[in-house]
Amino acid sequence: MAERTEVVFVDGVRTPFGRAGEKGMYWNTRADDLVVKAITGLMERNPSVPGERIDDVAIAATTQAGDQGLTLGRTAALLAGLPVTVPGFAIDRMCAGAMTSVTTMGAAIGFGAYDLAIAGGVEHMGRHPMGAGVDPNPRFLSERLVSEDALNMGATAERIHDRFPEYTKDRSDRYALRSQQKVAAAYEAGKIQPDLVSIATRSAAGWGLATRDEAPRPETTLEGLAGLKTPFRPHGRITAGNASGLNDGATACLLASGGAAKELGLSVKMKLVSFAFAGVEPEVMGLGPVPSTEKALRKAGLSITDIGLFELNEAFAVQVISFLDHFGIDDDDPRVNEYGGAIAIGHPLASSGVRLMNQLASQFAEHPEVRYGLTAMCIGLGQGGTVIWENPHFNKKAAKR
Repeated sequence: MAERTEVVFVDGVRTPFGRAGEKGMYWNTRADDLVVKAITGLMERNPSVPGERIDDVAIAATTQAGDQGLTLGRTAALLAGLPVTVPGFAIDRMCAGAMTSVTTMGAAIGFGAYDLAIAGGVEHMGRHPMGAGVDPNPRFLSERLVSEDALNMGATAERIHDRFPEYTKDRSDRYALRSQQKVAAAYEAGKIQPDLVSIATRSAAGWGLATRDEAPRPETTLEGLAGLKTPFRPHGRITAGNASGLNDGATACLLASGGAAKELGLSVKMKLVSFAFAGVEPEVMGLGPVPSTEKALRKAGLSITDIGLFELNEAFAVQVISFLDHFGIDDDDPRVNEYGGAIAIGHPLASSGVRLMNQLASQFAEHPEVRYGLTAMCIGLGQGGTVIWENPHFNKKAAKR
């Protein structure tokens, strides 16, 4: 059997994430235009990559309809000005769409079929609310395959609180507050801005330019979080403050074989080590990253103690806490979400996977003492996804210090 080809993460970008709905900055912006802008921004940042050398474009969206439909990878490639010879396709794995775009393209490169690929995702939750227009098979309920509210992500997060009473609302709120504080500090230090592609916006007030995320609330306090309503059940624990919001945004990244990166003189930000997806009960979908991480570690021949940096998608604070508890990691461990996460930044479903990767790649450059990091997320309908990456800047001497 042929040796596996080395798969590298060359670069990743994203649009600033907006708030979904009429008051959000992208209300008058098409979903496909968001991802086109991400792709053009990515190509402009990597001028030594000839467009015709891109082997494929995989773009994810959870709701594939209207301006988020029509085989997004292909239409976005054409609209972004890539040569007509570059193919593309669309992917749907709900919240892990972009993550699956990356693992699918990475697998094709690892197999030796591709040299260069673009992977990403887009979600315009203002134009396409989650679940809009879907028609779940009646057997799900009639045969009790899932509970009636298994498609309600907030209800699934409440169930994790039920199952683990030690995951208190106060603990979730404290985690959420830290996320807001970390994002504010990362913006202040200029850590997030390098990944952002500015987008022209249009509103009743005229034209504008989106240059930063719209959702963060740096003024958040613990008292403020404690007083928020619990929309998913009376006296519940999930609030708008300890969960990610409804958002619009797009991401795109460039993956390459080690050989193609060398040939074209491309910088390498991360190396793909392993990945895994796993299923859990849809009613507690937030637990999904636990088995997917165990599986990815097993395939890589690593243990959780080998992982020096974690980028976990904060769909809900309790979901991240459940992961940390399982692996014996403190809620405020500095290795976790160094720049903050989705509770502050937002979670435009199918685009979020590449945001995690962008942030991990930036942290790798700052942490030569860390050899391995991972990106992980829970996925609607009871799944988890994990990708393990190696730091190309790893330095044994720094690690010993």
